[in-house]
Amino acid sequence: MRIVVLVGGVGGARFLLGVKAALGLPPVGEPTSGSGGDVGEHQVTAVVNTGDDTWMHGLRICPDLDTCMYTLGGGIDEERGWGRAGESWAVKGELAAYGAPPDWFGLGDRDIATHLVRSRMLRAGYPLSAVTEALCDRWRPGVRLLPASDDRVETHVSVDDPDSGERRAIHFQEWWVRHRAGLPAHWIGQVGAETATPAPGVAAALDEADIVLLAPSNPVVSIGSILAVEGVRDAVRATSAPVVGVSPIIAGKPLRGMADACLRAIGVPSTAEGVGRHYGGRGQGGSGLLDGWLVHTGDTAVVPGAAVRSVPLLMSDVAATAAMVEAAFDLAEVTR
Repeated sequence: MRIVVLVGGVGGARFLLGVKAALGLPPVGEPTSGSGGDVGEHQVTAVVNTGDDTWMHGLRICPDLDTCMYTLGGGIDEERGWGRAGESWAVKGELAAYGAPPDWFGLGDRDIATHLVRSRMLRAGYPLSAVTEALCDRWRPGVRLLPASDDRVETHVSVDDPDSGERRAIHFQEWWVRHRAGLPAHWIGQVGAETATPAPGVAAALDEADIVLLAPSNPVVSIGSILAVEGVRDAVRATSAPVVGVSPIIAGKPLRGMADACLRAIGVPSTAEGVGRHYGGRGQGGSGLLDGWLVHTGDTAVVPGAAVRSVPLLMSDVAATAAMVEAAFDLAEVTR
């Protein structure tokens, strides 16, 4: 099968492990000597959020792409869920000694090597999609990782400055990491998305897919940032493949992170039904994206234009995640 998954962050990376396992593939690494996601009879393409990307200390940081690459390639710090295993922090300590801001965002020594290679290639004129492919030549994730766009698209958040009280827009990373999403958000948007275009391969992957999955990633700043890129939402709506989403909300709480703060900012209830209706159904003339919507056992949802099924959604391990993905495959077949 040709599977396309829209993903972002730690939860999305772990969901991809389950996708591979559900297809009978080794969750970590690549089962063949080839690259680019060709794994036997299946091809998995992950369209990855780039709205979290930012420049820091002269380096281009792509947190979600790196988290997916490290997780699927066997280099992730499994306890934290992000960054490199066996990390050291000498450079961070030296930057602090110099008083070099920002002091609230730490880069590990091993991780910096990835950012150095990426930044050098970007400055040499290579697009982000080509840079990502080159980085994946080392990690062999067994999945084709595509940035949502080669263009610069960054999520910003409008907040009241805690010192001056004046309203201003800050980068998502500052809101999320520095302030832990504790500053009420008046607006969340993707700067540059309206003039960006999908990265090479994104539209074709969606057009040729057998199944499209929306991972249980943050619906506002992960999946939402991907869909904000001009043309991506239309490509999802136009695909002939069934589109199945997995709820990131269980019993009114996000699976990971602070998605409830993001949903509150855009006026969407932090419920499985609220997120499902936010995506919307595309059946029966609907204008949304979903043909199917998976919610956690015990949760209920009515999403007009989409079939809803309740299954266990806790990603406690790879086997449990694979079972979730298999349920998504089953629901996709029902909605064809």
